[in-house]
Amino acid sequence: MNIILIGMPASGKSTAGVLLAKTLGYGFIDSDLLIQNREKALLCDIIAAKGAEEFLRIEEDVNAQLWAERCVIATGGSAVYGERAMRHLKELGKVVYLHISEAEVERRLGNIVLRGVVMRKKGETVAELYAERVPLYETYADLTVDCDGLTLEQTVERIVSALQLQA
Repeated sequence: MNIILIGMPASGKSTAGVLLAKTLGYGFIDSDLLIQNREKALLCDIIAAKGAEEFLRIEEDVNAQLWAERCVIATGGSAVYGERAMRHLKELGKVVYLHISEAEVERRLGNIVLRGVVMRKKGETVAELYAERVPLYETYADLTVDCDGLTLEQTVERIVSALQLQA
């Protein structure tokens, strides 16, 4: 079984994902890095050059073709826009939504453009992005882990506990 992490940018998918993989003895895959490797460019540069919609098409394509066994897969925050990819990921394993509050997203995020966050509307705010994405995360999640105010280690402990309760 794979564990697929979804959630807002800065929710800890990549950083907690690496530690979770080590804790479980799983492999680790970061789909954002797969996209960068395929396109030979940083996420922010892909979005700037090709636009948000084309980036989302590329992201969905990469995620829909991903195959893994006994891996923690950290998706990009916008992965949930790709219905075909999300159906595929759900077939690959348990989808865990790392939930953080809007205030926590704002606190953790830093430079939204340099992070390669997909904004489908010019001038979109974090609040608008949050309101648009949270229902999608909730739709696709097999389980939700609240990560507000937790350290990296506490986040991983909470994910492991939630997975054990589900088993």
